[in-house]
Amino acid sequence: MIVIGADTRKGSHALAAIDEGTGRVRGSCEIRADDAGHLAAVRWARGLDEERVWAIEDCRHVSRRFEQALLAAGERVVRVAPHRMGASRKGQREPGKSDQIDALAVARAVVKDGVESFPVAYLNERAMEIRLLLDHRHDLVADRTRTVNRLRWHLLELCPELERSLKRGALNEVRMLDRVDRRLRALTASARIRIARDQIAQLRSINRRIEQLQAELLELVTAHRPKLLAEQGCGAVTAAILIGHTAGQRPERVGGHHQQLGENWALLAVWG
Repeated sequence: MIVIGADTRKGSHALAAIDEGTGRVRGSCEIRADDAGHLAAVRWARGLDEERVWAIEDCRHVSRRFEQALLAAGERVVRVAPHRMGASRKGQREPGKSDQIDALAVARAVVKDGVESFPVAYLNERAMEIRLLLDHRHDLVADRTRTVNRLRWHLLELCPELERSLKRGALNEVRMLDRVDRRLRALTASARIRIARDQIAQLRSINRRIEQLQAELLELVTAHRPKLLAEQGCGAVTAAILIGHTAGQRPERVGGHHQQLGENWALLAVWG
């Protein structure tokens, strides 16, 4: 088995893999701190060894996204408190190579003390399902935004007064899409009109899928953490965010408006 240490930064992450039995370095690399980089990291790791555990320094303001991406990919992850790597780092720094040295220090700390002595990051099966559906909904919303923007550019040329009258989010509604489509059908056929009507059809499909996902999330959240929905301002999507993105974290780690949920943090009994 290999242990892959990760030194996480805002823009990039340094990774170093060592053999659990011998301590031999099996490989190292640096990835971007984005979705493409996270995917590249999993591909790289799977090419090194079939059995592996990821060891991530527990600084979740920068490591959370990477940790959650690994969990979504089915990887095993443990968290390493910064003070656990002090001895591993001592005397090893070299100019220009501190990130890789820190990644190695994380991995070596886990090998030294044993994987079982570190807290495991995890999402339980229900939380994982909620997280995956939530991420899919997020992608669809982004697709919808791009399609709306392209459609509005065409409408600016075809029906400028109609385009100016559209409020934010108007094209998420069936009624408004019907109105725009009727207006386009009344115009002389052209390539631009054909493209615009295709985009309206895309929006109809995307809107339906988003609504279906929201209904699924409501059903899952109701079954998993129903009391969250009783909180003021906490609908299905907000509850899904809490369950899917904060699982494995202590409540004091989470900032922003999520702290307003007060005592219901205790309901999210999935801390690592």
